[in-house]
Amino acid sequence: MLLHLGQDTVVNTKDVVAICDLDTSTVSHKTRDFLSNATKKGQVVNVSMELPKSFVIVTRKGETTVYISQLSSSTLVKRLESNVKEGLYES
Repeated sequence: MLLHLGQDTVVNTKDVVAICDLDTSTVSHKTRDFLSNATKKGQVVNVSMELPKSFVIVTRKGETTVYISQLSSSTLVKRLESNVKEGLYES
């Protein structure tokens, strides 16, 4: 099943590793270091035309991509949970 991250970007729910809130998670220096390293490696994709609220870590075929989204982490989690409830995705 697909998860819409904003704009024209969707990812396969099976590839989602984490959905994180930018405000709360970037308090930790480890998270800031992770995002900084991912940016340096070209692994960050900004799909937000507005103020970013969350980031989603996706791993596919051994490659990690970090998507920056204007949607809140709670909205993205609700979309994912909705897919599970409807039987569209097995957790």
